Amino acid sequence: MKIIMVCYPTHGGSGVVATELGKELAERGHTVHFVSYQLPLRLDRFQPNVYYHEVDMPAYPLFKYPPYTLALVNQLVELLEREKPDIIHAHYAIPHSFCAHAAREIVGDHHVCVVTTLHGTDITLVGSDPSFKRITRYSIEKSDGVTAVSENLALETGEIFAVSKEVRTIYNFINTQRFFRLPEARERICRLQAGGKVLLHVSNFRYVKRVPDLVEVFARVRREMEVKLLLVGDGPQRPAAQKMVEQLQLGRDVLFLGMQDNVLPLFSAADLFLLPSEKESFGLGALEAMACQVPVIATNTGGLPEVVKHGETGFLAAVGDIETMAGYAIELLWNEPRLRRMGAAARRRAETFFDSRLIVPRYEQLYKELLQNSAAGEI
Repeated sequence: MKIIMVCYPTHGGSGVVATELGKELAERGHTVHFVSYQLPLRLDRFQPNVYYHEVDMPAYPLFKYPPYTLALVNQLVELLEREKPDIIHAHYAIPHSFCAHAAREIVGDHHVCVVTTLHGTDITLVGSDPSFKRITRYSIEKSDGVTAVSENLALETGEIFAVSKEVRTIYNFINTQRFFRLPEARERICRLQAGGKVLLHVSNFRYVKRVPDLVEVFARVRREMEVKLLLVGDGPQRPAAQKMVEQLQLGRDVLFLGMQDNVLPLFSAADLFLLPSEKESFGLGALEAMACQVPVIATNTGGLPEVVKHGETGFLAAVGDIETMAGYAIELLWNEPRLRRMGAAARRRAETFFDSRLIVPRYEQLYKELLQNSAAGEI
């Protein structure tokens, strides 16, 4: 098949999953054209069957802001006319799915099927805003196939938008053959006293991630043992987190590492992964940690209970319950045998339920089903 993959290029989960999906599909013999406003983060080297098309946003004095959506529609129109793709796979309902529909209407070629994958904030934050709610619902209803990254998000989509379109759950995934714990990574990243532990958090530092809660949890753990905190990423809550670290005099033990392209060594250096988010539609960082044999302490919200099994691969607590999360962390870090058993169970769960060899074929099957229905005149 010939597939157009429309996504954001950033460090966030949607861009990572879209890029990894396209690369996996290319390895399976399909031709994949990525469309974004800059090169996706994980598309950093040549791969057969993979092409990249940058959305060129001209700056005209008439426009207060660069017209990304108009430029994206134009790029998609050109690709539809030149490449004759089978599938446009849009990651995020708006603007990507809406732009895919507009491009298809302009070209007038309804042979191409539009698949929309919902990742979370396009539904729970942006899409549910009154300014965008109707256009989000339109984008979902007009799609030939719609997927969500968790059962929770699929259910929430139905509740918010009352769509008649079936929303299938296809979980985020990871290639466990390539993502696994590296030996001796900790020694290369931070120095610890004997028996010291490492906590890790990776995110975009948005307010929904509740990074100050994370610092509070770490402060309580630090009172009990030698431990370091690695903070990976950047965003609006980073200044507040840095200020808290200074106020609590934790500067020696907290490393703000900023944006990192290669996160595998960081996950490999960790003993626990912390995710105190107010909302997570899936929690890709939690899955990456589990693939590296790192138990997860997270909040019992959104799709996280579908990823992290409480008491088996980590622990879940109520949003904002800093005391309970810190208690779980201290208990587990003091119990080395249980820490290792949970890490091994986390790895097994990643392999058993979320490996790319299981998930990518589900997308392939969806594409084939839609194309068959289109050929039979059922779409």
